[in-house]
Amino acid sequence: MEATRRHRLAGWVLVGCIAVVPGFSGCARREKKLEVDTTNTPVVTTAASAAAVAEPLEALNEVRANYYKREYRIPMRDGAMLHTAVYSPRDQSKPYPFLMRRTPYSCRPYGEGDFPLDIGPNDELMRDGYIFVFQDVRGCYMSDGQFVNMRPHEDVKRNSNDIDESTDTYDTIDWLVKNIPNNNGRVGMWGISYPGFYCAAGMIDAHPALKAVSPQAPIADWWYDDFHHHGAFLLAPAFPFMAGFGHVRESPTTEHWKRFEFPTPDGYQFYLDMGPLANANANYLHGEIPFWNEMAAHPDYDAFWQARNIVPHLNHVAPAVMTVGGWYDAEDLYGPLKIYESIEKKNPDVFNVLVMGPWVHGGWSRTKGDRLGNIEFGAETSNYYQAELETPFFEHFLKGDVSIDIPEATVFETGVNRWRTFESWPPSQLQMKSLFLGANGTLAFDSPSSDSADSFDEFVSDPAKPVPYTEAIVTGMTQEFMTDDQRFAARRPDVLVYETEPLAEPLTIAGPITADLWVSTSQSDADWVVKLIDVLPPDTATAGDSGARAWPRKRALGGYQRLVRADVFRGRYRNDRSRPEPFVPNEPAEVRFEIPDILHTFQPGHRVMVQIQSSWFPLADRNPQRFVANIFEAENSDFVPATHRVFRNPAQASRLEIGVLPK
Repeated sequence: MEATRRHRLAGWVLVGCIAVVPGFSGCARREKKLEVDTTNTPVVTTAASAAAVAEPLEALNEVRANYYKREYRIPMRDGAMLHTAVYSPRDQSKPYPFLMRRTPYSCRPYGEGDFPLDIGPNDELMRDGYIFVFQDVRGCYMSDGQFVNMRPHEDVKRNSNDIDESTDTYDTIDWLVKNIPNNNGRVGMWGISYPGFYCAAGMIDAHPALKAVSPQAPIADWWYDDFHHHGAFLLAPAFPFMAGFGHVRESPTTEHWKRFEFPTPDGYQFYLDMGPLANANANYLHGEIPFWNEMAAHPDYDAFWQARNIVPHLNHVAPAVMTVGGWYDAEDLYGPLKIYESIEKKNPDVFNVLVMGPWVHGGWSRTKGDRLGNIEFGAETSNYYQAELETPFFEHFLKGDVSIDIPEATVFETGVNRWRTFESWPPSQLQMKSLFLGANGTLAFDSPSSDSADSFDEFVSDPAKPVPYTEAIVTGMTQEFMTDDQRFAARRPDVLVYETEPLAEPLTIAGPITADLWVSTSQSDADWVVKLIDVLPPDTATAGDSGARAWPRKRALGGYQRLVRADVFRGRYRNDRSRPEPFVPNEPAEVRFEIPDILHTFQPGHRVMVQIQSSWFPLADRNPQRFVANIFEAENSDFVPATHRVFRNPAQASRLEIGVLPK
């Protein structure tokens, strides 16, 4: 890549990070405002005069020192006005491109005299000089209109009242390039999580000025991202989020929504005591959260959810796209993979690349990316991404400052801790193989040969004693659970365990995994949780302190059962996600589903392990196991124990289908 990696800002070079206020490093990404010196210094016209003004201000706030701020109400085609904050470089000696984030989470701090401590995707871009734009999306905070969660995309617009997030993005860009002085006519977008969805929506039928878009951990489909996985409701993340964010805004406001206050730190016990999902409304939400009510009314993948899937609409994408995701993003892992895939198929001539690193949700912007819980990654991977991928991407397409050679797929290989590049994702050279469940807890590439009557394993699943998803005592969803030691689960009688012999050579698995299970239940419904695990050798050295947020600290790594990937499938949807159907008691049925991609190497001496269970609480809600039309309406009497079987004979061979990357 032909690029000089220096910090450039409005005509001068900054070296390293600048400490601008006590406790703040210019290399940290924080959302915080500094309520001092509320005058907004007038525009400065030259680099020299900008430096003169910046000198006394820089000690207070780096953004204030180098940018001035204006707030606007930008008109949309239907008359709605969207609140927008614009930060322009004080040096006005040259034109600048825009970098914009649209968000439902507020573009605070509000007021032209209040500045955040940093702006933009990373600090180097902040110092390079862009016109940064932050907008409250329709119906949020200070913007007009009605907020609609994952607002459905309208493929055909008949008049000015047919609006969606693509039209609001178009109208905003059109206003910006025509009204903000000293712009170069080019616009970029970025956003993490929900703002990532607005990036994806905004690049459909895009304004000609939109040249580069980076959806990061974007929500693609809320039946697979955030709140559901294959029909199972993700209770631990959904309940506290919607209990706060889901309240209706009565009028424009700068006030942030209030978080739900749990009466105990023990989330497992809280949700168990809450009982059936209907009690969430009866005891806590009181019918006041419209979207919770919508979720409860639409448990299946019906038209309500299908309309909130942006993936089928990613046609006519013209800007360059760099989609970013984290292997350990427990919220939005489905989104980046499917959005990249859809753009690649529907828009073959567009610059479209994928970056997947060893990160939690937004970790490339908010953490060093050097570890998660007890597992280390060997380097500060976020620095590499920001310096070598993110910054050059925007510089090239918005400024033309650098030439770039960003590969089609830049992907971190876990297990051996290295970056790899590929000409496609999944890699074209994959060899498809199957890992078969065998007798006595074995796992092998050889298909089962025994066809005896007892070629199955069984366990009793009791909704009154669900398998926890983590050992941690927490109310929500931990970030660390995606690399947690699974020995606590393997020792339970309601978890089936299968593992290989120690590997003689490395095994690298890439791309999506397909779980193909043959199962039965003594009742009429069941969930199926499948976990792929890397079992470390008994003599593995113990890592150092895991850090204040990880639990437990200084976990011994000898024999550690490292979670690599896991997912849950609600069995009623085995034939059709839109039309649930019960199991016939004790009759074998095939349950087949895709588990999100990985790139992981199991090293020599390690074992490959698969765990299968029927609860993952309270990450996923409990399946009553007696079929009811809508689990949100299940009663206490519907929650019953059941005996589940997993079959492993030649005709009903339960297995994981994997892509193996050749050496």
